[in-house]
Amino acid sequence: MLLTPQATPIQEVRDPLLDQCGVRLLVKRSDLVHATISGNKWYKLKYNLLAARQQGQKTLLSFGGAYSNHIYALAAAGDEYGFKTIGVIRGEACQPLNATLQFAVERGMTLRYLNRVDYREKESPVLLEQLQQQFGQFYLLPEGGTNALAVQGCREMLEGVTEPFDIVACACGTGGSFAGVVAALNGQQQALGVAVLKGADFLGNAVEHWVWQSIAQRQSNWRIEYDYHHGGYAKVTPELFVFMQRFEQMHGILLDPVYTGKLFFALYGLAAKGYFDRGTTLLAIHSGGLQGRTGFGLS
Repeated sequence: MLLTPQATPIQEVRDPLLDQCGVRLLVKRSDLVHATISGNKWYKLKYNLLAARQQGQKTLLSFGGAYSNHIYALAAAGDEYGFKTIGVIRGEACQPLNATLQFAVERGMTLRYLNRVDYREKESPVLLEQLQQQFGQFYLLPEGGTNALAVQGCREMLEGVTEPFDIVACACGTGGSFAGVVAALNGQQQALGVAVLKGADFLGNAVEHWVWQSIAQRQSNWRIEYDYHHGGYAKVTPELFVFMQRFEQMHGILLDPVYTGKLFFALYGLAAKGYFDRGTTLLAIHSGGLQGRTGFGLS
């Protein structure tokens, strides 16, 4: 099974607001790595798909919410690379399906719903045994797709970057993609994560864990900003909505309100506060997830 990413460009964003702050912003367009397995999800799935094939597994099973980018990408990957897919979805079934779940079903994914109480037990051996009895053997991917193989894949997001930069930034959900970026830097330059979840204090320990798992070293060249979640996961404020519209109109780069909108909002906000030294070059990773625009009044 050949998993070769499409080449993704680096696009410079010129903006009077950033010019005033003396900050240069480059965007790694990882959202263009694949038509439907977008951004960091492609890298997270790469080595997991190879492992599943090597183990002779024919079915992929994972967990997620009704608007999960991971579920969307997993369905697309299964369809393209010949795996059956099962999405265990948090919450009750609701008709009609939203665009994310409708896409997943159209790509052949079987949906299995769990109420929110049972969903909290998604890692329990009892639940996994029940799912195995229902669906047979499967290759298990955790919610959000973060595991050691996912981090290994995310280390490749910076491959091919030749443009000099001082700080690389990306949005953080489970911390796997950011950990891959930190591991790829191997102590060189700085990394900045922007938490998209409210109360995401777990992220620091998670990133430390995955970096150690990846390169067996502790790194101190990174930090996470926790104040730009806009109320929590998939929450959107009017300020974020207006910022996204302005950014897209000026630069022709679509953002999603769950991850990348919050990332770029944070970078602009931090620049305005003088967080970055004048002359700093930022490299922001556009991690895709544009299906997350659905339901937020964004086309």
